[in-house]
Order: sequence, then C-alpha cells, then structure tokens
Amino acid sequence: MLGFFVYGQADWGAVEWAGSNFEALADSVGSGRLPGAEIAVVVSNREGAPGIERAKVRGIAARVIPSKGLEREVYDRQVVAVCAVQGGFGLFGWVYAVALAFFVASFPNRILNIHPSLLPSFPGLESQRQALEYGVKFAGCTVHFVDENLDAGPIVLQAAVPVRDDDTEETLSSRILAEEHRIYTEAVRIVLEGKYKIVGRRVVRES
Repeated sequence: MLGFFVYGQADWGAVEWAGSNFEALADSVGSGRLPGAEIAVVVSNREGAPGIERAKVRGIAARVIPSKGLEREVYDRQVVAVCAVQGGFGLFGWVYAVALAFFVASFPNRILNIHPSLLPSFPGLESQRQALEYGVKFAGCTVHFVDENLDAGPIVLQAAVPVRDDDTEETLSSRILAEEHRIYTEAVRIVLEGKYKIVGRRVVRES
C-alpha cells in the first residue's frame, strides 16, 4: 500500500508540480505494475491543485488542508494526522524547502521524494537551470528517502539524462520528467517489496 500522496504548493518555498508524477504512479497502480499497491489518499494545501482534481477523477480520496497563516509544524501535524491512519508509505508530489523533524519522525524511512537532479548535485529549486548554468554534461533525477535535511536522504534510484548543447531549461526538464515517471514507479516497487536495506547512506537491494 502506498498510503498517501502529499501534493500541492506550500507557503515555505515549495513548488507546485503539474501532477504528472502522480498520474504516472496512479497509472502504474491501475495497470498492475505495482501489484497490491493503492493510493489511499491525496493531500494538498490548495483547493483546485491539479493533483487533487486528478485524484477525484480517478475516484481516489482527496483532502485539502489549508496551510495559509499556519506555522509549519502546526500544518505538518494536521497532515500527519490524516496520513498516519493510512499506513503504508508516503510519496511527495511537492517538496518542502526542508521537511520538519516532526514529519520525518512520524514516518521514518517511509517517505519517498523525487528530485530533478543527480543528487547531491543541485538540491533545492530550479535544479535544471542550475545544471545548465554549471555546464554539466549529464543531468537527471533522483528518488530518495526524505529526512529533515534538504534533498539529502538515502538514494533509492537515479537516472542520468545527457545535456545537449542546444538545451534550454524547458527541453532539459521535459527529458528529465520522462525519466522521473519511469524511476519513481520502479523505486516505489522496490520499497513496497521490502527487498532492500539501508546501510549508512546506501540503499542496498537484496535478492
């Protein structure tokens, strides 16, 4: 069971996504590529967020918990109260600037996030722009466990994307996104099967 998918745009420096990673995961669940998995609830802090609307279309429970005017921990406690009853693992469809220790402690090694860079390079916002400005020859994406630090949890999977000389932020982002859809599903499958262990910072797959 996936348990919950937290999605939206926060007031603390997070970015809203178009919801395509949620759609890709929901498609994987629906097609049987994630056997036995279920997205039990989608949570957002904004009414009308694309992920909320897409969840409703699919018949998935959706909850809006407004964050405006709330301290981070107060909001986190409300989200945790909803998500905790679902069990399973959690997935982020948006990223806090830094996940609070309270949130992480509530779901230790049970929250996955996907980031559009080959971490530890280019954490935070506008990773594709950072990659182009730095001049790297390979960009990519990373699925990692969430901890209380910025884009710093143990890495489950990564995919490299060559940077072309004529790339713009938009063209590079588009190719990275295609890889995000692929490896997020694969990372969720690995975690749900339980055939891994965390050794220091390494996520080691077990046969």
